[in-house]
Amino acid sequence: MATKHEQILDYIRNLQVGDKISVRAIAKEIGVSEGTAYRAIKEAENQGLVSTIERVGTIRIEKKNREKMENLTFAEVVSIVEGQVLGGRDGLHKRLNKFVIGAMRLEDMMKYVEAGNLLIVGNRDEAHRLALLQGAAVLITGGFDAREETKRLADELSLPLISCSYDTFTVASTINRAIYDNLIKKEILLVEDILIPKEEAVTLSVHDTVRDLENLSQTSGHHHFPIIDDEGVVVGVITVKDVIGQEETTPVGKLISRPPITTRPQTTVAAAAHLMIWEGIHLIPVIDSSRKLQGVLTRKDVLKAMQIMQRQPQIGNTFDDLIFSQLQMEKMEGDIIFRGKVVPQMTNLYGSLSSGVLMSMMAESSRQALREWKRGDYVIETTSIYFLKPVQIDMDLMIRPRIIDLGRKEGKVDVEVYSQGKLAAKALLTAQVWEGP
Repeated sequence: MATKHEQILDYIRNLQVGDKISVRAIAKEIGVSEGTAYRAIKEAENQGLVSTIERVGTIRIEKKNREKMENLTFAEVVSIVEGQVLGGRDGLHKRLNKFVIGAMRLEDMMKYVEAGNLLIVGNRDEAHRLALLQGAAVLITGGFDAREETKRLADELSLPLISCSYDTFTVASTINRAIYDNLIKKEILLVEDILIPKEEAVTLSVHDTVRDLENLSQTSGHHHFPIIDDEGVVVGVITVKDVIGQEETTPVGKLISRPPITTRPQTTVAAAAHLMIWEGIHLIPVIDSSRKLQGVLTRKDVLKAMQIMQRQPQIGNTFDDLIFSQLQMEKMEGDIIFRGKVVPQMTNLYGSLSSGVLMSMMAESSRQALREWKRGDYVIETTSIYFLKPVQIDMDLMIRPRIIDLGRKEGKVDVEVYSQGKLAAKALLTAQVWEGP
């Protein structure tokens, strides 16, 4: 039987996109406490089912698919620019396909305004009206209001009419930054993108016996199995090795020795991979907020996904990407080295190379060196770093990672950083090798 929490989530999923939601109404409809309703609504927000806007409330939105992550909803725009909704609240769930800055004559401006756009403009009343008639939402900058008839038109057309106190340039830059951030998020693999769904996962019930496990292992070829109870809750993970020497009639549920290590669908694949390395496990159950099984993740799936991602072109760059892109790799005397220059973005307020940037460079150069010797992925586990002298802006850099030990599961790298030919920093890094089963 579904819990009250699950009933609320199912109720929210079945609402029409654009419907308003309140804690009190949900509590009354489902017959639960307001605390239970509040927690379920926050979970729905985490899952991308609803969006909460100050002075407007919580509304049901269309859950983003990864292909359209960069397309912001108007509700998100309101939050990003700290805006006030003047009209068209029923259209806040809609997505904008692009924004247009109204900084030209009215007739020229309207040539660029199309349905689904967001027109960013100041206190130009006629531009507000014409944009709404063409199917575009309007964001009024400078803190200006709109005419009452324009607000009524926005309500009739369900097109948001928003006002914010920032200037046009700041608003456009902020929205553009949010779109760019979403492009980066779009490229980041999540567990839900690669998991084996529960319908296809090979599982055992707490009532299944050791004989059932052995038979299932022979027929499926698997050696690790999640154990679920009668409610579908994951209570453990068992392997073929765990049942060696046990009676064939013993229920596997009685052999669980510790709580299962699990992950959530919204966890990044990189974080899940690190957890699997750290715990030395080959399969991890994926659960929801009620600990019910949503699927499973295996080392093989993670390795394959990460190898594919490494071959994909990037649309948005993270800080680490931008930092390391300043360095060029060369081979010298059997080793690899990285050369570059300290650009302004790498420095602290004193004009010296930031310690965080330097550590990022040393870690990535170590991973690159390890990959040169042995294919695979590496997770930096420990770092001992020594700063010997400051590195100033515009100075040349040379980073030389040397592998001093490389085993099947671990590698150690000694890294030296030179500036203008003089030693500036040293580090010793230990990395775990990410291998398949």
